[in-house]
Parts: sequence; C-alpha cells; structure tokens
Amino acid sequence: MPTIPARMKRVLVVDDEENIRHLLLVVLKKAGYEPTAVSGGEEALAVLAKEDFGILISDIRMAGMDGRELLRRVVADESHGDLYVVMMSAYGGDDVAISCMKEGAYDYFSKPFKADEVVLLLRKIQEREQLVRDNLRLREELDQQFQFGNIVGQAPPMQAIFETVSKIAAFKTTVLLTGESGTGKELIARAVHRNSDRSARTMVTVNCGAIPENLLESELFGHARGAFTGAVRSKQGLFHEADGGTIFLDEVGELPHALQVKLLRALENEEIRKVGENQSETVNVRVIAATCQDLEERVKGGEFREDLFYRLNVMHIRIPPLRERKEDIPALLDAFLDKFNRKFSRKVRGLAPDALDAVLGYSWPGNVRELENAMERATLLSDGAELPLEAFPPQVVEPGGGPGLPADEADLSIKRRVAHLEAQLITLALQQTGGNRTHACRLLEISHRALLYKMKDYGIEIPPGGGR
Repeated sequence: MPTIPARMKRVLVVDDEENIRHLLLVVLKKAGYEPTAVSGGEEALAVLAKEDFGILISDIRMAGMDGRELLRRVVADESHGDLYVVMMSAYGGDDVAISCMKEGAYDYFSKPFKADEVVLLLRKIQEREQLVRDNLRLREELDQQFQFGNIVGQAPPMQAIFETVSKIAAFKTTVLLTGESGTGKELIARAVHRNSDRSARTMVTVNCGAIPENLLESELFGHARGAFTGAVRSKQGLFHEADGGTIFLDEVGELPHALQVKLLRALENEEIRKVGENQSETVNVRVIAATCQDLEERVKGGEFREDLFYRLNVMHIRIPPLRERKEDIPALLDAFLDKFNRKFSRKVRGLAPDALDAVLGYSWPGNVRELENAMERATLLSDGAELPLEAFPPQVVEPGGGPGLPADEADLSIKRRVAHLEAQLITLALQQTGGNRTHACRLLEISHRALLYKMKDYGIEIPPGGGR
C-alpha cells in the first residue's frame, strides 16, 4: 500500500444520510485514512474553516445547502485551493455530477458504491498530488540549475554573458551562441529559455550534425502521409513540438543549403511547411542557434547563406574557452566533485597536490566538457579521499599536456604513449579529410562511434569548416 501524505490522509465526508456516513467512515479508516463526517454543507464549511483536509467527499442532493452549492463555496474560497472535491451522485444523477466537475470538482462516484471503487478513486488523487509535487520539485531544480548564480562562472567574461542573457531572455530575439566544443553553449541556451516567459513550455534541442541529411527536414518540419517511401502516417516536426516555447539548433552550421532556405522562411515569416504539404503553418517558436564553426568564413566560402547568418546573428554571444577563464576551474572542480561523489557514492574531498597542479596547468582543449569527463573518470577510479594524478586521462597526466604535443622522451608508459599517438593520428586524419568524420574513420580503420568516443576523451575538435 502506498504511503499517504499527511494532509491527504484527512478526508471530510458530507452526507445527510447517517448510514452512508457510517459506511464511508468504516471504508476509509480501513484503507488508512483519517475521516471526519458531517451531515450538511453549512457544518462542512464550519469544519473546513477550523481544520485542514486534503479531500472532501460530498453528496450532491442534501437538505439545506446541497453539494453543488458547497462545491461553489469551496472553489470560491482561496484558502481551500489545494482541497480535492469528490461528489457522490444517486438516482441517475451523472449529468449533474459531470456538471460539478466542470465547476471544479475533481471526480465523482455513484451511489450505491463499492468500497474498492472509492479507495481506488482516492488513490488516484494521491498519485496526482504526488505528480504535482514531483513536477514542482523538478521545476525548482531546473530553475536553480539554470539561474545564473548556479552556473559556475565567476570570471568577467562569464559574468558579462549572464548580464546579457538577463537582458534578452524576456524577448523573442534570435540568439546565436558561438564557441569551441564543450564550452557550455547548450547550458546558456537553457538559461535563456528558463529565464524567459516561455519557461513553462518546451525547449526542444536538435543536433543538426547528428541527423542524416535526408531525414533532417522531416525531423524539423514534419511530413505528410505518403510524402516519401516509408511515410505511412503524417508526422509533426520538432518546430511543432516547440510551438510556444524554444528550439535550440545546435551545430547550425551543419545545415544543408536547401534547409537553410526553409529555416530562413521560418525565422522571417514564422511559417513552416511539412514535407509533402502545399500549405504552410504558423508557429510561435523562439530560435536559439549554436555552432563551433566560423559562420562568417563559411558565408565567404559560399557554404552558409549570408541572409540566414544575419537573421541568426541578431544577438551574438561568444562563450569563451576554459583556457580564457582558468579562474573558474577551482569552482568547477568543486561542483564536479559534489556531483560525482553523489553519483558514485564517494567521499572524495579534493585532488592530490600533483593532480591539482596538472589540472590547472593543462590547456583543456575540450573545455568544460573535457574537464567534467576527466573528473568523472578520476572519481570513478579513485577509492581514497583525494583524486591521484594517475586517475586522470593520459593527456592531462603527460608533462606539457595536450594531444599533438611531443611526448616526454623519459616517459616509458605504454598507456600514455599509445594515447598520445592515437590523439595525433586522429587529429591528422581530421585535418587531411577537412573534418569529415566518415572519411577519417576509413583512414583510421575504426568505427564512427569509436572515433567520437576518442575525440571526446582526448578533447579533439573538428577543424573549422569540417563536417560529418
């Protein structure tokens, strides 16, 4: 039997028939509730004014003040705003009971009733109350996570970003976030959304570089039934899903040219058209875009539409790399320690002195994401109160740190040498293929998934202008 919250245990029963009151008292007590019974509406209001109840069960037809009038009085009184009202109907009075639900009652049951029916209804109320509480808790956690005071960033460049976001969040202005991979562009995008008047609606995140080109248009704008082979039913796109809220287009520089035209139309006219449809639909969506590429260079090279660039670049926010705000690293270390201590049930207090020196001296080409991954790995591999140097990835441990730099000739660790060589080969393959991961995989003779994992582990970015 589920635990009943304290307030939800208290049930007020209102009925002018003594046998009904008695029966409900027996049923509710047996089910673990704390019921109180009264014989009329006026008496119920007097009890409610003095005591706190979670649920009110009232008959509709009663002498004096009937159940419908009692419901109206309860609904009109703001002090009873969290009271669930359940009506009892008899003599085929379902129409009246349904009318009561339109006036604010949560539900109803008919007389004569079964004990299990009543208890099941109250259990549904408990589940709804718990769901409401969980949603409020999650909303508070999200609000705390995406309020600027809880995003780690005391360095002046980050404080300037927080000030900018606080000024623009309330407006529908299109925002373009730029910065290296792993700098936290999505986190800033969520901060914009959570601090806007759209926060109660959805923020949809789309990685434009992760969806195959032939499916991307359908994912973004939806498709009609029969629009292409396999389209057995119509589908709403992600712009539909984000209607009234925000859509975050990550890696927007990866958009193929044909879709750039359609995105421009969506931004300028607030209209989208499903694949296979002739009619456009209006959507109310705020667009936040992000990229680690130099879009201006791509415009000059004819790879990105100039008109779309200027339409996205209404409010440009550059997220600085971690090497430009190293004063934030100690606070980030504390935040990640707290996170991974809870995740892995550890009690790590800090980093060993040599590990701290290595972390502070490393260039972190993968930025905050690489630092977080390194801290997760170190916390997982450590058993003591301090994170030792050897628990960190090879590129952090290696003197002079960072892939692509010469290895220390005196270092005979096979693990570190192999990691160093892997990082160099991956970087070289990406440079030779212009950042095309698929072609790089062929040169390296590894799977696409393995390449992505190693790039993430070594903090390797795609060269400017690179693609899938």
